[in-house]
Amino acid sequence: MNITIVFSILAAISALLFLRANQWGPKKQEYVFKPLTTLLILLIAILARVDENALYKWAIVLGLAFSLAGDVFLLLPRDRFIYGLVSFLIAHIFFIVAFASDGFTTSLLLFVPFAIYSLVMMSVLRPHLGKLLLPASIYALALMVMGWQAAGRWIDVGSQSSLLAFLGALLFIVSDSIMIFHRFRSPHPYARLIYMSFYYLALWLIAVSVVLY
Repeated sequence: MNITIVFSILAAISALLFLRANQWGPKKQEYVFKPLTTLLILLIAILARVDENALYKWAIVLGLAFSLAGDVFLLLPRDRFIYGLVSFLIAHIFFIVAFASDGFTTSLLLFVPFAIYSLVMMSVLRPHLGKLLLPASIYALALMVMGWQAAGRWIDVGSQSSLLAFLGALLFIVSDSIMIFHRFRSPHPYARLIYMSFYYLALWLIAVSVVLY
């Protein structure tokens, strides 16, 4: 069986076990299956063979590695949200490098919907962020640039790999949007189940984009 399929199945099983533990327990299983899921997805990218553009592969690998670090920080018993935020910020910088490795997208028109979305989100969340307003704004900018570059690469390249990466970027934006609303604005009992599902799917799509490069 193809190694990508094997690790994809294992990652899906691990993700389901994490989501079950998060919603219904036992909670201690979260410490195993949350990072394990991201690690299995990371291995998909690491084991992918890319002959034409090694920068794309290794930038994605580093982005996934820092996503794994962010998972660990957000999982710790004490609140390490800012450390997790910084880890994911670095992850997005690496994703931007990967998506721009085929040519940096300069279309400001393409950036407009991402900019509008970010401005609306930050205006709604601003009263609730307190001291996190500046780091959250920097993170939101990096997230939107990541989505912008993924969209531009898909339009310019038009490959299956670029489509998967773009869909992964969009799901990452959706996941983070639900997460930050849940944490700072409107908590919901099933919010984490939803945004973590989108998050893992986003990481998987980005990892598989390396395989199909």
